[in-house]
Formats: sequence, structure tokens, C-alpha cells
Amino acid sequence: MCGRFTLTVSADDLKDAVGLEIVPSEYQPRYNIAPTQPVAVVRSFPPKELEMMRWGLVPSWAKDPSIGNRLINARAETLTEKPAFRSAFAKRRCLILMDGFFEWKRGEGKGARSQPYWFTPGDGKVAAFAGLYELWFHKEDEPLVSCTIITTEANDVVRPVHDRMPVILPRERWSDWLEGSSPDQLLALLRPANLSLEAVPVSPAVNSPAVDRPELIQPIAGL
Repeated sequence: MCGRFTLTVSADDLKDAVGLEIVPSEYQPRYNIAPTQPVAVVRSFPPKELEMMRWGLVPSWAKDPSIGNRLINARAETLTEKPAFRSAFAKRRCLILMDGFFEWKRGEGKGARSQPYWFTPGDGKVAAFAGLYELWFHKEDEPLVSCTIITTEANDVVRPVHDRMPVILPRERWSDWLEGSSPDQLLALLRPANLSLEAVPVSPAVNSPAVDRPELIQPIAGL
């Protein structure tokens, strides 16, 4: 699963990197984005406007938004089967912007701690997860707009740490994901990333979602 990620660039740098015209004032660089928090999302191509959505998809038919706490990821292999994701896969796909994500390697032996790793594109550029989004209405309130990250089997870089990874879409396939209509062609995009990733061992301080600072993505010595 993907339970934490980063987007550490400034608003101006994000505009330049993605070609955005509008970045909301609430956007800020983040070093430890956690479920239920706002994430930076694009849902049209070419990407002109950035939107902030709650991470953890709340289906339109949900009785309570807390269901989103359990729907932070969607497995690519079962998107067309799961009621929570079927409609969004067909009609509401998005790009969730990032420049790295965390996974934890289980420690060996009784009581051993898991070691977090930050996986980041080797070129250091802004990239995008394949995502889905939904609108949840409650009475007369504004809709809650939420999203989920699609995951697939790990590639060779991530596999030594974890058997799953988020789907990272090559930039040349962003429009295919946002504008495509053929289920088979869309599913064909949801493959392990074929791009350079760097695995960086980082401090266990990232375990706490309350910690959000640049030091979290600095490599630790000895690993």
C-alpha cells in the first residue's frame, strides 16, 4: 500500500513543473502527507488548475465519510470489481502530484523495527500517481471531494522493501489516463513504474504524521 508521500516544491516551482495556471493558496510543500489530509490533484488535461482533495475516497453512496479512512488505496487488479471504485474508474480519474513516497521494510527478528524508505524519481522532478476521485454530498453542505491512489505490484527497486507500490504514470500518458474511455486501455496503464527511482533510507521520525519537515527525506547513514 501507499500510506505516505511527499510533494516538496514551492507553488511557483509546481506551476513551472506541471504547466499550471492556478495553485490554491492553501497549497504548501509537504514532507509527510498522510491519509485524510489534503493532497494536490489535477483532473483535466492539459493540467491548468490544481485542486486540493481529501486523501481517502468517500463513495457517493456512503452513509458516513469515515469510510474514506480505509480507502486510501485502490488495487489496480480489482478496480472494475469493487463497488467503491467502479464508477470513479469509469468517470472520475485524476493525477495526484508527488515527488516521492514512503514504504517500510520489515525488521528481521523479534522486536526489530521497520525501516522507512523514501522512493523518489531519479531526476527529482514532480511526478503523478494514478488516482480516482469522488464527490460526497451531505444535506446542503458543499460536497466533500476525496481521492484514492491506485497501487500495483512493486517494480525491481521497490520490491526489496514492499510487494506493492503506487502507480506512477509517465508524463506522456497523463492525457491517456485522464481522457481515455476504453477500460482495457486504461487498465494497461496501471503497471509497475518503468522509470528511475532512488531508494533512500530515512529517519523513523516519518512514522508520525505529526512530523512534517525537510529532515524526513534526508538519507540516514549506515544503510
